[in-house]
Amino acid sequence: MIQRAACFPRALLSSLQKVGVRYFTAPAALTSAQSSADWDYESADYDWDNLGFKLIQTDYMFMTRCSQYGNFEKGQLNPYGNIELSPSAGVLNYGQGLIEGTKAYRRDDGRTFLFRPHESAIRMQIGAERMCMPSPSTQQFVDAVKLTALANNRWIPPAGKGSLYIRPLLIGNGPILGVAPAPEYTFLVYACPVGNYLRNGTQPLTLYVEEEHHRASRGGAGGVKSITNYGP
Repeated sequence: MIQRAACFPRALLSSLQKVGVRYFTAPAALTSAQSSADWDYESADYDWDNLGFKLIQTDYMFMTRCSQYGNFEKGQLNPYGNIELSPSAGVLNYGQGLIEGTKAYRRDDGRTFLFRPHESAIRMQIGAERMCMPSPSTQQFVDAVKLTALANNRWIPPAGKGSLYIRPLLIGNGPILGVAPAPEYTFLVYACPVGNYLRNGTQPLTLYVEEEHHRASRGGAGGVKSITNYGP
């Protein structure tokens, strides 16, 4: 059973009011995720006690597409693997893309819980508005995350050993030469089992304060999870 928190932080509610309700009424919503009882719970053969924060290939990923002015299709699960992009894809030439991140956890009783997927969906919609991109509806986003978690259920670490990190991506994959929104978009979700992001867990950290270079500036795109915010 996958559950979520039922409340929204005030900041997200305020941002949602600015975005509007149209993202919640997009047609072609995905079919609800299957019950966890329909999936094999046999754990993957992995040394969970030494699970770090690195890429580990899992079994499936979710993918759907839409045109610039259309709605995202129903989508489907595919075996995890490479995707094909045009050299002139908007995401490669102009960085038109967004990332999100959430996690699935295994409880002591074997049940699986997701960490606030609805809030991640809202944040992606806010970012898409800023980046001139269409966005999947909240229901489409949450269903895609659920399906990806359930399809990779054997990669969810045992309780207390880590979590299944789930990475939704929204990219402008359509080819374009001039600086403008791409003509086509792909929404995909993949997953990877992870331990602590920091090597020393919750122990004290040594911090470095950067005073010369800025990741975000007033009026920029630092307030959304754009892929262009990380490389520089």
